[in-house]
Amino acid sequence: MKFQPDHLDGVNAIGRLEAGRIFVHQTPFTHSLLVPWVGEAQAWPFNTAQDLREGAFDAVLAWKPEVVIFGSGERLQFISPSLYRALIEARIGFETMDTAAACRTYNVLVNEGRRVVGAFILET
Repeated sequence: MKFQPDHLDGVNAIGRLEAGRIFVHQTPFTHSLLVPWVGEAQAWPFNTAQDLREGAFDAVLAWKPEVVIFGSGERLQFISPSLYRALIEARIGFETMDTAAACRTYNVLVNEGRRVVGAFILET
């Protein structure tokens, strides 16, 4: 018995991830990006997890998500909590995983109707 649709209308989904490209629906991006559950994906000016600076996640606050899924690149790389302190203070959940796993998790949460933002590092 099915309890929810395979895809909810009006929400963003990651169509696929391949070397050097991430697809939001059918639109390819060749740079790191922030993907809210609804609205436009935004370029994110960080090429690696090591490039992140204080305030890197501040743009996410405007969307008021429940959780942020951080894709740290081709491999799992944990970052300092000081980089996402604003999310902690706003009581927004934060999970780190490699970008491929983050894309899959993002899609699951979006299809559950959750207010999620994907912050994906696409190493170039």
